[in-house]
Amino acid sequence: MNESTGHEKKIALALGSGSARGMAHIGVIQRLSELGIRPDILCGTSVGAIIAACYLTGKLDHFEHWIQSLSTTQVLHYMSVSLGATGGVAQATRLIEFFSREYGNPNIEDLDLPFAAVATDLVRGREVWLQRGPLWDAVRASMAIPGILSPVPFRNSWLVDGGLVNPVPVSVCRALGADIIIGVDLNSDLVGRQKVISNAKAAKAEEIAEEEEAEEELPILEDENEDEGEDPFLGAAFSRFAASVKEAASNFRTSDEDKKPEPPGTIAVMMSAINIMQDRITRSRLAGEPADIMLWPRLGHIGLMEFSSAAEAIQEGRDAVDRMLPAIRHAFKSEGDNRLIEPVDAPLPRSPL
Repeated sequence: MNESTGHEKKIALALGSGSARGMAHIGVIQRLSELGIRPDILCGTSVGAIIAACYLTGKLDHFEHWIQSLSTTQVLHYMSVSLGATGGVAQATRLIEFFSREYGNPNIEDLDLPFAAVATDLVRGREVWLQRGPLWDAVRASMAIPGILSPVPFRNSWLVDGGLVNPVPVSVCRALGADIIIGVDLNSDLVGRQKVISNAKAAKAEEIAEEEEAEEELPILEDENEDEGEDPFLGAAFSRFAASVKEAASNFRTSDEDKKPEPPGTIAVMMSAINIMQDRITRSRLAGEPADIMLWPRLGHIGLMEFSSAAEAIQEGRDAVDRMLPAIRHAFKSEGDNRLIEPVDAPLPRSPL
């Protein structure tokens, strides 16, 4: 990873929460690497923990290609939505099994670089820094969005999404000994944006038909304890809830011209509330413990589960680095780290004619 040359400082990445918008973290890491900046410390909250874990297992490129190959329905399939889930509507069992099988599941303390996943103690209301034990167990706790993914047992309590208390874990990076912290805030332009817009992104009729056909092949709701005497009213209620999940996941998929505004679904209301809360918490925490460099990818138009926009989010992550490149160079120079004194991306001099 990083080989110190004596003058180089310890660099940390604080990767924030933001569901599908978290694919921007991939672009951030890729562009920083091209500039010669590789992290010595990684801390992540929710999807930030996922991307950090993929990087630490050496599988970030594989994950990038894999996530872009999935449809919304396939993403929901990996989320393991189930009638048997408690504290949420999904358990993410298939997703964690996929990561463990394909990327391995080392203990955090055995990784090459220091790592911490941030979760929230649901009983005490405190943030928890997960720095030991199986990697994907820690990630699963950090990404447990309240009401969506079931909480994870921890000692005598329960853990949920770390975005409730520390959406961009700059403080964790500082505590782990970082000299230069690069924070990535995925939610800076969410609040106040109209989500039922995107005329240019409205799905074509044939695309919607293809996805609906695929949805018939992949069940959205499963009950591991299902029996023939199940209450039909309960099943109908969960079916309506699943429809709400799909509505939020697809970012409504219709333009203002095609459809009159309708009241938001259950999941849309829940996620909007969480977005507002995380935005306010992020602003407050960063005011008291700022990163040396903050990156703000412009992702407000990308929905909760809109992984079909992964390529766009990745590119925006790269663009966010380039927009802040003067500030990045200044921060490194101020810390006495000279690796970015000469622009890495400067054009080569022309040969004399």
